[in-house]
Amino acid sequence: MVTPLFAALITSFILTVILSPIFIPFLKRLKFGQSIRIEGPQSHQKKGGTPTMGGVMILLAVLITTFVMAMAGNGMDTETILLLFVTAAFGLIGFLDDFIKITKKRNLGLTSKQKLAAQLLVSLIFFIVLYNGQFSTAVSIPGTEYALELGWLYFLLVIIMLVGASNAVNLTDGLDGLLAGTGAIAFGAFTVLAWNMEMNSSAVFSAAVVGGVLGFLVFNAHPAKVFMGDTGSLALGGAIAALAIITKLELLLVIIGGVFVAETLSVILQVLSFKLRGKRIFKMSPLHHHFELSGWSEWRVVVTFWTAAFAMAVLGIYIEVWL
Repeated sequence: MVTPLFAALITSFILTVILSPIFIPFLKRLKFGQSIRIEGPQSHQKKGGTPTMGGVMILLAVLITTFVMAMAGNGMDTETILLLFVTAAFGLIGFLDDFIKITKKRNLGLTSKQKLAAQLLVSLIFFIVLYNGQFSTAVSIPGTEYALELGWLYFLLVIIMLVGASNAVNLTDGLDGLLAGTGAIAFGAFTVLAWNMEMNSSAVFSAAVVGGVLGFLVFNAHPAKVFMGDTGSLALGGAIAALAIITKLELLLVIIGGVFVAETLSVILQVLSFKLRGKRIFKMSPLHHHFELSGWSEWRVVVTFWTAAFAMAVLGIYIEVWL
C-alpha cells in the first residue's frame, strides 16, 4: 500500500500552499528581499527585492508532515529522527546565512569557515548516531553485488556527502523554479527506491519533501513571487544526502542528483581553468547561467534541466531496481 506516501505528499503540498500566501506578505513587510549579485546576469537585477527565505515554508511543511505521519504510524524511529535532524540543522544554517544577508543588506551571510564548521558539526553528530547504531559502513557499487567496506573512513564519506550535497544543491538554486523542480524529481526517485526497499520511514519523509517543494513551486515558478534562499537549498541538500546514506544508496546519489553534480563541476572547472589558464570554459557558472548568456530564455533553461533531472532519476531507479 502506497497510501502513506500519497498522504505525506498531499499533506505537505497543502501545508506549503496554505502557508505561502500568509508568509510571503509577511516577508515583504519585513523587507526580507533577495540581494542580487552584481556580477550575475543583468536580466536578474530586476529580481532584486523579491522575498526570500521561503525555504522556511518548505521546512515547516516537511517537519510537521513527517512528524504527524510518524505519530500516526509506529512512532518516531531513529531513521526519521536523523532525517529531520539533518534537514532542520542545515535549514538553520541556511536561515542564519539568509538572515545576515538581509539584515546587513549584502550578498555575503555567514563566512565560508563559519558555514563549513556548522556543516561539519551536524555531519559529526549524524555519523556518531549512525555508528553507535551498528550502521553498516560498507558502500554498495550501483548495479553490482559488490560492496566496499570503509570502516572509519565512512565518516569522511558522510562529510563529503552532506557538505558537498548541501552546497551543490545551493548552487542549483539560481533560476525561478529550477531547484524546486529538480529537487522534487530527485526526492521522488528516492521515495520510489526507499519504498521498494521497504524503508517506509525514509519513503514517507522523502514524499513529504516532494510535496513541500511542489507546493513551493506554485509560487516559485517563473516569474517567482518568492525564493527559498539558503534556508531551503541547504536543507534540501542535507536532506537528500542523509536519505542516500540511510538507504545505503550513497553512490547512486551522484546519478540521481546528476544536475546538482553538473552545476558543481561547472563551478570547479571554471575556477580551475581561470586560475591555471587565465581563460573561462563557460560564459558564467554555475552551468544554468552559461545557457542563459547563450541566449536561452530562463524558462527554457529550467525545463531543460528538469528534463535532465528526470532522465537521471529514471536511470538511477533502473540501475537499483532492474539492473
